[in-house]
Amino acid sequence: EVQLVEFGGGLVQAGGSLRLSCTASGLTFDDAAMAWFRQAAGKERERVSCISWSTGFTNYADSVKGRFTVSRDNAKNTLYLQMDSLKPEDTAIYYCAARDRYCQVPWSAYKWWGPGTQVTVSS
Repeated sequence: EVQLVEFGGGLVQAGGSLRLSCTASGLTFDDAAMAWFRQAAGKERERVSCISWSTGFTNYADSVKGRFTVSRDNAKNTLYLQMDSLKPEDTAIYYCAARDRYCQVPWSAYKWWGPGTQVTVSS
């Protein structure tokens, strides 16, 4: 059984930083593309960032470019999201997701999901 679990959410003031992590079990982590999605209240789920399986190719939503950094530690089966210069509009539930090898944009392309962690940025 594949399990993804997110850690690190919380309440932070605008301009602050948070680091999310996602630990994975039950899948070949090295072969998985790993992504972060978020969903704010009343809005659609959007992909924040993704990192591919081998080359470590990364991409980001325009809204977080230059502020967020995705990384992975294959030895620890862990995905990270470093979030800097946080804004109130970053407030959302953040989800870790996985699929085979290559990053895709739509959330429906991801097979495995974590339960999510709340990030709240106060102004």
